[in-house]
Amino acid sequence: MYGPDGRRYLDLISGIGVSNVGHRHPKVIQAIHHQLDKYLHLMVYGELVQAPPAELAHALTQTLPPHLDAVYFTNSGTEAVEGALKLAKRHTGRTELISCHRAYHGSTHGALSVTGSEGFKRSYRPLLPDIRHIEFNDFTDLEHITERTAAIIIETVQGEAGVRVPENNYLQALRKRCLYTGTLLILDEIQCGFGRTGSFWAFEQFGIWPDILVCAKGMGGGMPIGAFIAPQPIMAGIRSNPVLGHCTTFGGHPVSCAASLATLRVILEENLLAGVAEKAARFRRQLVHPAIREVRGQGLLMAVEFDSYDVLKPIIDRALEHEGILTDWFLFCDNSLRLAPPLTITDGEIDEACAALLRAINYVTGQ
Repeated sequence: MYGPDGRRYLDLISGIGVSNVGHRHPKVIQAIHHQLDKYLHLMVYGELVQAPPAELAHALTQTLPPHLDAVYFTNSGTEAVEGALKLAKRHTGRTELISCHRAYHGSTHGALSVTGSEGFKRSYRPLLPDIRHIEFNDFTDLEHITERTAAIIIETVQGEAGVRVPENNYLQALRKRCLYTGTLLILDEIQCGFGRTGSFWAFEQFGIWPDILVCAKGMGGGMPIGAFIAPQPIMAGIRSNPVLGHCTTFGGHPVSCAASLATLRVILEENLLAGVAEKAARFRRQLVHPAIREVRGQGLLMAVEFDSYDVLKPIIDRALEHEGILTDWFLFCDNSLRLAPPLTITDGEIDEACAALLRAINYVTGQ
């Protein structure tokens, strides 16, 4: 990225998980221009069948298990979460929703209700009733999922908690518990989907499947778009009684869908998934310093942990102001530096970024 003075910045967080194929990928820009020359918003989808959302929905289902065959487009991740929660309650006839402590699912009313941080929610209560939170990676807590639980919503890899990866077949045990109790499993891949962890969907690496999948961020190539995806029999619940039980004016906007389809094709056709593991390993090999306590991650979603926020924040500031490196911390893990660069980052850019971060760390810590 470049400032108004022409100064160059290297983005190591992809606009918080959005620019998975980089900023202004030529094929994404071409798709946007092509759609602009045709039409913009026409009508709330349903009345008129439009090619961009139809083509994108088909392409998405081709990346998924066959049962996930109905796609509902939204404008953002938090809207996709709202739709998924409504759908789960409608399909099961149950009211309880479960999520994890330190989970982040969005800031609208329902999404905030299942976000796992009281500090974020305190000023906006009362929120949705009948919400329970459990600990991620805690097998004992799975017992709280019962026959009255409509759904558990969980990030396949926790993002804002500081990149917490499922351990010891935790997701497999969760999937089994949901099947036993008739509870829907909603996987939130808003941040970890679209190639971020090294497979197109993060859940592919854990041998499980969702009943409802939520995605956004990296799917738009820089344009605003989200989706919740479910089997046709489940999605049918919002089609009647009432008609348009869930509706959106701008969901499935043709320009955003065109950009998303181009993004999907870039990831697959340019084989970006193949390079994720080695690029992550390249970061790990170089980010070694006495001040670094740990480097966690799954693919190119990584957290570099320091002793405290008071140590980390000056490093982030120094990296931005003096090195031209854009990084960040996590909402619920403020002693860890976020690394989530575009999947297109080169080896040379990784080396440049790591050297700059180490200089910033040395400057701040005096080591």
